[in-house]
Amino acid sequence: MTKHAEKNIEETVSQWGRIDCLVNNAGTTKFVFDHSNLEGLDAEDFLHIYKVNVVGPFQMVRACKEHLLKSDNPSVVNISSIAGIKGIGSSMAYASSKGALNTMTKSMARNLGPIRVNAVCPGFIQGEWLKKGLGDDIYNASLKNVENSTPLGLAVTPEQVADVIYNFIDISKTVTGETFLVDGGYHLTI
Repeated sequence: MTKHAEKNIEETVSQWGRIDCLVNNAGTTKFVFDHSNLEGLDAEDFLHIYKVNVVGPFQMVRACKEHLLKSDNPSVVNISSIAGIKGIGSSMAYASSKGALNTMTKSMARNLGPIRVNAVCPGFIQGEWLKKGLGDDIYNASLKNVENSTPLGLAVTPEQVADVIYNFIDISKTVTGETFLVDGGYHLTI
């Protein structure tokens, strides 16, 4: 367990007295959209992306486990991606790391009960982070494409993803081990 994870948990328990839920929302990537470009990534890129996207959530769950077990409604929500289900996205390293996070979510759900463990898998999300990674022109073209091609005719907002996260934490008390796509139906078009 990392000192950083331990410190975060200690501060949370000190301030709030307990931990009922954990949302693992850290993530990183390297933008190499052409997944056939194997020269665009190296082993260091993979290790860095996996450290943040897979090992980080593992360390946080490990640090929170005993506190979560004291809760009446313990829940972990891992923020994954459609990339981990469809093998698409910003890079092969990112997609495979989110696939690993999805599998770890299922393993944790199977083995850490009564803690509920689920993953939210957004598709294209409107916002500055993606705009910065794609650049304005590609972002705007992608946004228009998503809005014109999804069954619901929309691109997901961060607030809509937050609604699903809240549902997993506080409302869906009988759901565990799920990877839930939040993409306006985009996955149906690819």
